[in-house]
Amino acid sequence: MKKNSLYKGTLQNIILKLLSKEVKMYGYQITQRAKELTEGELEMTEGALYPLLHKLEGDGIITSEVQEINGRNRKYYLLTDKGKKQQASQEEEMRSYLFNLKTIFDI
Repeated sequence: MKKNSLYKGTLQNIILKLLSKEVKMYGYQITQRAKELTEGELEMTEGALYPLLHKLEGDGIITSEVQEINGRNRKYYLLTDKGKKQQASQEEEMRSYLFNLKTIFDI
């Protein structure tokens, strides 16, 4: 995360939301989509992304599958049923948090 440390605490929410919208994504695709949606404000590093993906996979929130693309293996990440429920719950919590921030900062 290059530009804003505030994103660090919400990285899991961001990843789960992206996966809920795209069904399955590979690591670089996740970083690029986040960068694109935030107009370059959020630049995830591999050092931030992959440990979290491994943790989420270990917790059963996401799963992965390897596909061969042009002779190279690419690892795709997908939400599990547990992950879909967690993503919905975290999104609701995030919406409440953002509403409260908006109220506090009067924006």
